[in-house]
Amino acid sequence: MKLSGAEILIRCLKDEGVEYLFGYPGGAVLNIYDALYQQDDIKHIMVRHEQAATHAADGYARATGKPGIVLVTSGPGVTNAITGIATAYMDSIPMVVITGQVSSAMIGSDAFQEVDAIGITRSCVKHNFLINDLFKLAETIKKAFHIAITGRPGPVVIDVPKDITNPDIKISYHYPDTIKIRSYRPVVNGHPAQIKLAVQMLLNANRPMIYTGGGVILGNASEELRKFVYGLGYPITSTLMGLGAFPASNDQFLGMLGMHGNYEANMAMHECDVLIAIGARFDDRVTGELIYFCPYAKIIHVDIDPSSISKNVTVDVPIVGDVSVVLKEMNQALDVSVARPDINMLKEWWITIDGWRSQKCMSYDKRGDSIKPQAVIELLHHITVGDAYVTSDVGQHQMWAAQYYGFDKPNRWINSGGLGTMGFGLPAAMGVQLAYPDETVVCVTGEGSIQMCIQELSTCLQYGLPIKVITLNNHYLGMVRQWQEFFYGNRYSHSYMESLPDFVKLTESYGHVGMHITDPLDLKPMMERAFAMKNRLVFMDIVTEQTENVYPMISNGKGHNEMHMSPHCELSQAWEGR
Repeated sequence: MKLSGAEILIRCLKDEGVEYLFGYPGGAVLNIYDALYQQDDIKHIMVRHEQAATHAADGYARATGKPGIVLVTSGPGVTNAITGIATAYMDSIPMVVITGQVSSAMIGSDAFQEVDAIGITRSCVKHNFLINDLFKLAETIKKAFHIAITGRPGPVVIDVPKDITNPDIKISYHYPDTIKIRSYRPVVNGHPAQIKLAVQMLLNANRPMIYTGGGVILGNASEELRKFVYGLGYPITSTLMGLGAFPASNDQFLGMLGMHGNYEANMAMHECDVLIAIGARFDDRVTGELIYFCPYAKIIHVDIDPSSISKNVTVDVPIVGDVSVVLKEMNQALDVSVARPDINMLKEWWITIDGWRSQKCMSYDKRGDSIKPQAVIELLHHITVGDAYVTSDVGQHQMWAAQYYGFDKPNRWINSGGLGTMGFGLPAAMGVQLAYPDETVVCVTGEGSIQMCIQELSTCLQYGLPIKVITLNNHYLGMVRQWQEFFYGNRYSHSYMESLPDFVKLTESYGHVGMHITDPLDLKPMMERAFAMKNRLVFMDIVTEQTENVYPMISNGKGHNEMHMSPHCELSQAWEGR
């Protein structure tokens, strides 16, 4: 069959099984939009800002494991999408972003709405392509999908000049079934000798720790991870991005580690003698000061990306491979091994860990007339029975959601980890809700973050997305205020949120339901009422304690064993009594 470039592009997306295309039209992509109009298989979601298109596609990808697809025009369409592309890149989220470009003959002439999309995106994509030959369009799209979803996933940009999509120029269409890229062949299987060595090291450990990251979720390895952890009986901790890969309700889970991690998780990391890191990249928010990181441990590192191995922390046993495959291979090795962990040493290790647990590092003051943000998240978990898809923006509310919700399933916790992008939560929730229309989707946000992409309330109305928005409103940029309290002598420079809108009226103006909650006694009945409205978006503006801080906290330059603790946990009270 003979198709134009625009028709080929849409047909390629169909052949890839694309369900939703998030975008915003403009002159350079009008031929593509015309081809999109003439079919019904792919549903286009028109956002109100290109940043939201990328975040929505990102949320869709994180929840489903499928690549998120974006279509934006040239110039400001591309530049508006950069934040979302960088967000996906930092967290290794598979996306294919199609950007319009001025006609080939005009590239480099400073034409209307021209930017160097390839140059601008080079540092924040896994790969990018500029289409300069219509006959290579289908093959390039196939390559883009292959690169985005294999190995360490990530966003791929395809820059398409307008003349490539000319409806008057048609060629034969063929979409390849498979693609091979000579210079790109990710390793899948772990090295047998390294796996054998890792298993021996783990079985000989006296104080073992398992540390997992977002790679377990991206690699769809939760089932193999659970078998691995249950079989060994070892303690496990997780990064912010890895929450849900192992059930938080299980006694072997010590909670999140790192800057705002649990006391017991951080102390166990500091004291362990053998550490296995699976699908994690040892980022600075997890490790604390590197010279103090796991000072007594031999380290095993499993990751699909060879460039991540020993990048930040030098490891003793590197294993490059797909985490699901490697965990399966390790489980098989454990099944046939005659050696077993030392029961007595493991028992002593758990006694030590339970001692750290007894400090109850997540305690907070539940008294007073103000609503505590931690209580909001605990109530959210109760009302949703821990089974919601939860997106967040970035700041204190993000940490409280991570600490107090307790995720038992993978792909349920959707947040910007690496880039820390305000404005992510609401559009990401849109992508999740579109993927799972019958599921409960909640956006936990702050009064600062929500205003970054609040215009997407309009998109939610257009497509009937019954998201529940929980705004922990403390009239501050909370995490900024907390750092200013701890490290800047209470000099609250530009962290106070003045001139806030009436969120209830604003929400209602978009056609949704708004609630303003200030009294702790009203919190439960009003939240129950909000979640009972299954078919409506409800915006809950919950006014919370202004000066509440996120604990525990590791300061810059400190190790896992040096934490600011909540004044309400038993460890802090014991210190005060000395």
